[in-house]
Amino acid sequence: MIPVKQTAAVWTALVLFSGCAAQSAVQTPSDTLNVYFFEAGKADAVLLYTDESAVLIDTGEAGYGSEILSYMKEHGIESLDCLIITHFDKDHVGGAAQILDNTEVSRVLVSNSPKDSDEYTAFVRSLEMNDLSAEVITGTDEEVFEIDGVLYSVDGPDEEEYDKDPSNNSSLITSVTYGSNSILLTGDAENDRIKEYLSAHSGDYDVLKVPYHGNYLKQLAKLVDAVTPETAVITCSEDEGGEEKTAAVLAAEDIETYYTYNGGVTVTSDGKDITVSQ
Repeated sequence: MIPVKQTAAVWTALVLFSGCAAQSAVQTPSDTLNVYFFEAGKADAVLLYTDESAVLIDTGEAGYGSEILSYMKEHGIESLDCLIITHFDKDHVGGAAQILDNTEVSRVLVSNSPKDSDEYTAFVRSLEMNDLSAEVITGTDEEVFEIDGVLYSVDGPDEEEYDKDPSNNSSLITSVTYGSNSILLTGDAENDRIKEYLSAHSGDYDVLKVPYHGNYLKQLAKLVDAVTPETAVITCSEDEGGEEKTAAVLAAEDIETYYTYNGGVTVTSDGKDITVSQ
């Protein structure tokens, strides 16, 4: 069984700033936030870092931890303030054990839907060996915290288990605010989870990580209409994900779209303006 602890009401006052208000809660910083979407095939691995902080959301498939660790070393990142595993599909938790075993991790946030796999077992073992406990995030206990001027709001699933696509629909959804810039990272949230999230959250975002590797979802158009992104990132391979119907929804709103199979995507924010490169 995964070693867990119930998350406390950390940064309670900041919870009041979720959604639109969260985007005005942080003053324009003097540092730079970098968000790197790894080229990991049909898998997620996203590293967010400033000079004084680093948060990793998902870890790709088994063995991909070495790629993440190499990038961290190249950019002088020696530890992680937080590791967020959006859900336990192997293309999200696969590299987690390697990360935990080879770098210092202060906090681990997870969803509430364990999955029987070698990757999950390795993750649990590494937590235990490194004397760490994972904090389970649910929709009734949204986790909001600030690190080096970056405001994170991590929303968990409302249901203990979903009738359809229970693993994907348990995905944690993370809102990131830096000055006047904002990014929404949606894991593999499918239709039920998207509807649930939109019923409780509002606000515009500069960048949207399209859920579920760009596989078409009926709720995608509503999500795009609600968060009005200027840029979208799709984490997919050439053969899996990034469906044409998804691309059509984004193109209809003139959203500039990047696919990670073309290479890693870097989003850089100074708190006022965002630049995207690939």
